[in-house]
Amino acid sequence: MRTSGILMPIFSLPSKYGIGTLGKEAFNFVDFLEEAGQSFWQILPLNPTNYGDSPYQSFSSFAGNPYFIDIEMLIEEGLLKREEADLCDFGSDLETIDYEKLYKHRLPLLKKAFSRFVPTNDYQAFLKNNSHWLGDYALFMALKNAHGDVSWEEWEKPLKMREESAIKQAEITYKNDIQFYYFIQFKFFEQWQNLKKYANSKDVKIIGDIPIYVAFDSADVWANPSQFWLDKNLKPKKVAGCPPDAFSKTGQLWGNPLYDWKYMKSTNYSWWKGYLNHAMKRYDLTRIDHFRGFEAFYAIPYGDKDAKNGKWMKGPGMDLFNSVKADFGENLPIIAEDLGYLTPEVLKLLKATGFPGMKVLQFAFSPEEESNYLPHKHIQNCVVYTGTHDNDTIMGWLKSAKPEEVKNAKLYLNFKEDENFNWAMMKAAMMSVADTCILVMSDLIGLDSKGRINTPSTLGGNWQWRIRQECINDWLAKLVKENTALYGRLPKQS
Repeated sequence: MRTSGILMPIFSLPSKYGIGTLGKEAFNFVDFLEEAGQSFWQILPLNPTNYGDSPYQSFSSFAGNPYFIDIEMLIEEGLLKREEADLCDFGSDLETIDYEKLYKHRLPLLKKAFSRFVPTNDYQAFLKNNSHWLGDYALFMALKNAHGDVSWEEWEKPLKMREESAIKQAEITYKNDIQFYYFIQFKFFEQWQNLKKYANSKDVKIIGDIPIYVAFDSADVWANPSQFWLDKNLKPKKVAGCPPDAFSKTGQLWGNPLYDWKYMKSTNYSWWKGYLNHAMKRYDLTRIDHFRGFEAFYAIPYGDKDAKNGKWMKGPGMDLFNSVKADFGENLPIIAEDLGYLTPEVLKLLKATGFPGMKVLQFAFSPEEESNYLPHKHIQNCVVYTGTHDNDTIMGWLKSAKPEEVKNAKLYLNFKEDENFNWAMMKAAMMSVADTCILVMSDLIGLDSKGRINTPSTLGGNWQWRIRQECINDWLAKLVKENTALYGRLPKQS
């Protein structure tokens, strides 16, 4: 079944209030996808962001990002006054997110909405249905706020170690703050479910994204320390990352705590099953980032300043997925991000799971070897991309890639100088035999590197790109649909 979709982060949508949200413009984007003949909308993780504003470093693997709660909808509900929202300075640049201003103004505005909120039956049902994570998260955030937002490892020992008496007292002391975070999550998931329901009614499915690892400074680790590879003082023994590669000569030091896979196995992988179940309820399909980490993971000594001294260690392998499939069924709606250093063992694991992997065309044109990312080497059970959120845009790649790679790409794509190079590469992806093709919104409008979403191993300037409202239009939808039809990827063709 040949299908296609578009990668577009929620935060990159147009919005009056500084960042893309789950409001009107998200619904308009669903209409654009339907008009363009697309079957999928791929997004990035929806979790509340941690230091650096990366959606892959979050305070919780289960919670939703309060920045994505739509202010206009709160105004329509009577929870906010328009003048209250308009008085907030969220930045004036329509193409860039100012996270500092969001940090200063978004939560105070949401607290005003909370002060007018009257709990409903739906709210009570939400609390009950999400009790397995919501209480820990809300208390964690209330305590972070009370401690000047420092990491939980710097809290006083009774709270750090979650001593029962200290936790009970904190729940009393910070009751109002905890209820504020309940409210935030209720509104986020209410708006998200309405958006997803609308997308599905238009035959557009949502491809979500979950990181393989969680942040150390998170409710996940604080509330479940036994699930992670920590010492008796709750310090990580080793941390996650990637070895030196084409992205970085010193590797990528992510710093996430590693899982205690032996302990997880003894609990029948209950934490991971809860994580996946939550994702499968939130999305139609789920992309798992850094899938190769399930076969073997790169462990870096805690405290190292780069990733050069890490070592590969064995992961849970098929044992985890056999257990997951026993609970949730054989045909799990999962896409495996299988990029990077792939050993025969990783390829064997991917084949055993049956999950589709990924093919990225920007990695295909090295002059040193014939790449498996070249379209004529693709298989049906995969998802083809021109690039991901970690790549430059196509037009940015054209300027920054090695000259010999660009030369190979132009030869392979039979590129004519009077054409648009971004469309030459996107058409090559669409004509691939891969069952699914995902294009990036910034490539569809031909942006250079200013439309790049993230540059790995860098801090600052990432996760900030926003699209201008006029760029999402009927003309572009028609052009995308024509090409989608040409390569047999329209829903009705499938």
